[in-house]
Amino acid sequence: MAANIIAIASVIPKINEKFPSDDTLFLQFASCDLDADGLLKPLIGGEAELIKNESTEQKYKYVAKIEVPKGFGEIGAVIVELKDDSPEKFIDTVVVANPTSHNTITFSCTSWVQPKNLIPDQRRIFFSTKSYLPEETPAGLVKLRAEDLENLRGQKEDGTVDTNQRKAFERIYDYDVYNDLGDPDVDTKWKRPVLGGSVQYPYPRRCRTGRPATVSDPKSEQRSAESFYVPRDEAFSEVKQKMFPTNPGKKDKLGAKPFTDFTQIDLMFRDGIAPPSNPHEILQFNIISTLNASNQPSVQPTPVQPDTPVIKFPPPEALKRDKFNWLSDGEFARQTIAGLNPYCIQLVKSWPLKSELDPEEYGPQESAFTTDLVQKLIGSSLTVEEAIAQKKLFILDYHDTLMQYVEKVRSIKRTTLYGSRTLFFLNSDDTLTPLGIELTRPPMAGKPQWKQVFSPSTQATNAWLWRLAKAHVLAHDSCVHQLVIHWLRTHCCMEPYAIALNRQLSTMHPIYRLLHPHFRFNMRINSNAREILVNAGGIIESTFSAGGYSMEFSSLVYKREWQFDTQALPEDLIRRGMAERDASAPHGLKLAIEDYPFANDGLILWDALVEWISAYVNHYYPDEKAIKNDKELKAWWKEIKEKGHPDKKKAAGWPSLKTPQDLIQIVSTIAWVGCGHHTAVNFIQYAHAGYFPNRPSIARTNMPTEDFDQIPEEFINNPESVILEAFPSIAQASTVAQTMLILSAHSPDEEYIGKKIEPAWAEDPTIARAFDKFKMKLDKLEKTIDQRNENSELKNRRGAGLVPYEVLKPTSGFGVTGKGVPYSVST
Repeated sequence: MAANIIAIASVIPKINEKFPSDDTLFLQFASCDLDADGLLKPLIGGEAELIKNESTEQKYKYVAKIEVPKGFGEIGAVIVELKDDSPEKFIDTVVVANPTSHNTITFSCTSWVQPKNLIPDQRRIFFSTKSYLPEETPAGLVKLRAEDLENLRGQKEDGTVDTNQRKAFERIYDYDVYNDLGDPDVDTKWKRPVLGGSVQYPYPRRCRTGRPATVSDPKSEQRSAESFYVPRDEAFSEVKQKMFPTNPGKKDKLGAKPFTDFTQIDLMFRDGIAPPSNPHEILQFNIISTLNASNQPSVQPTPVQPDTPVIKFPPPEALKRDKFNWLSDGEFARQTIAGLNPYCIQLVKSWPLKSELDPEEYGPQESAFTTDLVQKLIGSSLTVEEAIAQKKLFILDYHDTLMQYVEKVRSIKRTTLYGSRTLFFLNSDDTLTPLGIELTRPPMAGKPQWKQVFSPSTQATNAWLWRLAKAHVLAHDSCVHQLVIHWLRTHCCMEPYAIALNRQLSTMHPIYRLLHPHFRFNMRINSNAREILVNAGGIIESTFSAGGYSMEFSSLVYKREWQFDTQALPEDLIRRGMAERDASAPHGLKLAIEDYPFANDGLILWDALVEWISAYVNHYYPDEKAIKNDKELKAWWKEIKEKGHPDKKKAAGWPSLKTPQDLIQIVSTIAWVGCGHHTAVNFIQYAHAGYFPNRPSIARTNMPTEDFDQIPEEFINNPESVILEAFPSIAQASTVAQTMLILSAHSPDEEYIGKKIEPAWAEDPTIARAFDKFKMKLDKLEKTIDQRNENSELKNRRGAGLVPYEVLKPTSGFGVTGKGVPYSVST
């Protein structure tokens, strides 16, 4: 006997979109079972009609009554079809209800569906919230599972791949090199090397757009005035899109005018500042005004020129708490472990310090930090050898990486660069004291190598030289942070994982459903970055130390340093000497600096992630056999290495995938990079770098002692003007502040880790219980961070004028809050 079911499709409209009252869509359902002859059962379906929406929920409901033939079996998939020329629709859910049995089946779609005439040869298939490993797939869904993956790969019926230029409405995931950063057809000065596919410039892969090659450089891809392609479901929500600027068009250099005095800098945060009039200005005024929290900036007309708007920046947290903290050596040191880049400080493991670069090209390898000099800086309390043995010496070492770009960067007007090392001493109260800064210039322009150590001093001239040296090092740290720690290691390296996930793991695969939230909007924000941030003449090249060599520089670090296994937090800490394994210590690690705020909070989040992922993985993979039999999983991991990171596929650090524990480590590492790592280096950027004396993005002038036998009179008479000349220009500072403000802000529709359970996780009671436990761990982390920030014994977290370290608190409100851990790299 046939039965009737009611199918309800929920559609979320675009902002201000209205659907006609007679609008319909078509639903077809597939059985999980084959018929008696082992063939697919015919689909059942019907037209779903729009019903009047009387609820306050911003969704349209489409209802269909469908007859289910006897013996049809359990429904496992729905195919959604729109009429020709119908506007695209965002299908939220399809719920099938049996009025007789009161059973329901939910299809969590959360995807855009296009009218049939746009993509006539692709069906939009959605599976129920039940997760299946490949070999456990119900027989009636096997072909649909394969068909859906082929659609996402752009694979045609004959097995060939569609290599046309991608269109905005498509959902095709494929790989390409970074060959669209330059714009050589506009001007040869905008030509940039292709990153990826060569020994010289290895790089992770991005999503392929298929645009034609430029005329002047066949290896480069044309840039588009429109937003760069990403698969339709990777696009920002309309709410989030309002926080980001559109493609700004052509580029030009920012103005070079420096601030006249520190009062003028302070006025940025009181009276406002006129925006830079450069063609690639990133900020539209309505974006700033959209950030509606009380501490957000507003746009106001200047009283002097009513027709000229000004940007009034909110005081960054560091400025609000202590206007003069940027002068503090203690704060300079503290920010290496509790600031926006806690990923670069290392333990000094060997002595003496020595460069690995070719001395014939870069000069003598020996550091200017000699044993005698460091002994003098430490004092007589212990020897240099004892300090190293007792793990008292730490370093920011940017010497060899930056030295390779000094001559190139110095060819750019109004900027400079050094190789640098900064040495710190660990005090008994776990605070760090900077001992000195070594700046080095390689042989160039007929001059021999130059190097000098600057150290804190009470003598007036040396004190100002020390401040200027700190400005250089902070600019170096800003450059490495933005291009390597932030862009490369989170944004860039995550994109291939996301592409492989969609190409190789079915949407019904449990690992797809576990990892999918960690890739939300990642490809879109990366595409935006290629448009206006990391492109030739873009924000980074115009405002950071590496200039036009910025992305090339990140490729160098990828080649030398990046490997998958050390992206896990414990492995990263061990690699830098900041921790060692100790089963008796919390989290199994003994920290070299006990009061290391990033590590202490991060390890709690890491352990919570690993525990949740372990429960999830072990539920679906009880033994090695389950891993061995999962062809989709093996293809995913293989593709990550061979297509996503092919330039590093033979490098060390790729775990094998043979056991459930291997999978736990792989998935935990990916999840951590998407949430914990990215959060720690992104959402407090404005708090610390919005006020640029605290953290300049660039140093524009050489040290006064480099080119002169005697200190120039200009420096003696007016050292403030010299340091202001070295700082970012007015236009650069304004642009960086705008960028930091946008990147540090949470959107209203942010998805925070552990806050809401995914429908597929709620489907299984075992997974639901594991998620509840995960959520409780995160709730406890919130409280732990509050308690730590109130503990006066933790001097790296609490003190007069210090910004408390709360960036890894899992939840947040909208705007610039300095806390909140989203699942994914989306800003």
